[in-house]
Amino acid sequence: MFEPLPTPAEMAAWDQAATKEYGLKAELLMESAGACALEALREGYGPLAGARVLLLAGGGNNGGDAFVLARRLLDEGALPLVLHVKPKSAYRAQAAYHLELARRAGAELKHLPADRAAKSLETTPAPDILVDGLLGTGFTGELSPDYAALINAMNRLGETAFVLALDIPSGLCGSTGLPKPVAVRAALTVAFHAAKLGTALPQASPWVGALQARRIGLPQAAQLAAPARQLLMTDKLLELLKAPVADLHKGKAGHVLVIGGSEGLTGAAQLCGLGALRAGAGLVTLACPRGVLAEVKAAMPDLMALPLGAGAQWSPECLDELLPHLSRFDAVVIGPGLGRGPGAAEFLTQFFRAFAQHFSVDLGKAWAPPCIVDADALFHLAQSPKLMAELPRNAVLTPHPGEMARILGMGMGELQADRPAAARRFTQTHTQVLALKGAGTLVGQNGLLHLCPIAAPNLAVGGSGDVLAGVLAACLARGMAPLAAACLGVYWHARCGTLLEQEFPARGNLPTEIAHTLPFVLKERTQC
Repeated sequence: MFEPLPTPAEMAAWDQAATKEYGLKAELLMESAGACALEALREGYGPLAGARVLLLAGGGNNGGDAFVLARRLLDEGALPLVLHVKPKSAYRAQAAYHLELARRAGAELKHLPADRAAKSLETTPAPDILVDGLLGTGFTGELSPDYAALINAMNRLGETAFVLALDIPSGLCGSTGLPKPVAVRAALTVAFHAAKLGTALPQASPWVGALQARRIGLPQAAQLAAPARQLLMTDKLLELLKAPVADLHKGKAGHVLVIGGSEGLTGAAQLCGLGALRAGAGLVTLACPRGVLAEVKAAMPDLMALPLGAGAQWSPECLDELLPHLSRFDAVVIGPGLGRGPGAAEFLTQFFRAFAQHFSVDLGKAWAPPCIVDADALFHLAQSPKLMAELPRNAVLTPHPGEMARILGMGMGELQADRPAAARRFTQTHTQVLALKGAGTLVGQNGLLHLCPIAAPNLAVGGSGDVLAGVLAACLARGMAPLAAACLGVYWHARCGTLLEQEFPARGNLPTEIAHTLPFVLKERTQC
């Protein structure tokens, strides 16, 4: 269901363990990396016989990978030319070993000092294939002016050539996926053993191109001894959705309660309920102030309603009427369309404390239906940090970047520049599950992050997050653990976005259509 997604530092630790603790030769690992690169290039480009291949080799292990690839390209009938930024005598260890092998095999090697590289590339004949083996995952900080100029020159050559990046495009941060300040624009990036965190983030796609991870033979034991703190979601998550039994009863399919809706904001609660039903919940009830009941129920006979209080605003009286009903539900969503007024703030402040007391004291047990805290409930949490301490331990929070920035007390730009760091900061200090929404949603708990690799523009529409909250609730109502339910729900919802692209290639789909697409994601997977 997940693939490891190490940071550059975690990957370096695996490499070191493989050679120092398990005795694997670094030269052997580099040979395997070069072989994987050749295989990926052959698949991505096609027959290599006669192809003019220009390889840029840096001074470290990334350059060594380029030397291996150059030697192997000779065996394919290609015409490789390696431009290395260091003198031959300056290479060390496994990179020096493979440089010498490439030289003996007949590969053409030329020294290209970095300070003159950009100008030299301007007069280099345009290749069919350009291979980036400059910097690798060890690159940190900002590019020097010489390297920035060289990468810009490489990108100009790449306008007419197929560009392959070895492990990571040079100039790209392996943790954030951002160029520093420029990066090679690859058509294909072959990641050695595992994709690195930065390359899998959606913002990296203009530079990464197609991303392929190829195993190079690192011992599994080395990875288990120091596991990556990031994981990549895969399509196997959908296997958590088991086929329904023949005698399934609606009461056994999960009963979801949505607490939300207020004057002018009734659609959010409806969309949340619709998302839950389309994700397989047997029953959905919307709890709302009595004065907006007609709007909440409008044209939605599929949803039941629980009117609260006497007016159209949230109040302590609404809570008094709600509490006796809570034990009927398998999952609770609070927040869609709740509103940001003082009545909603007071209701929410009292809700979580009363919720905990109700289930641990009134019913004499510690069990409580898992809660999803969404939308306006997150706004009020940000306004009252003390309220965070009242949250149930099994809650799932679903903030968009703006809500997350308010909760953490940071700027939007700062958060978006390093979303994994922001998500990790929250999950290391809170027990609840976090689903930080956006292109490449991050689901985390206890510092462990799970990245959804799908970035679907068709999901960028008001109400999409309400549908997602309903999907998560339906998964929780099936009895799934909060972390598993959040990962499944996020990935399932994202796959709706990719499926909708086929019918709405220029977007324009409605949030209701996101909900209606949920069953078809499973149908498509069954037919594959």
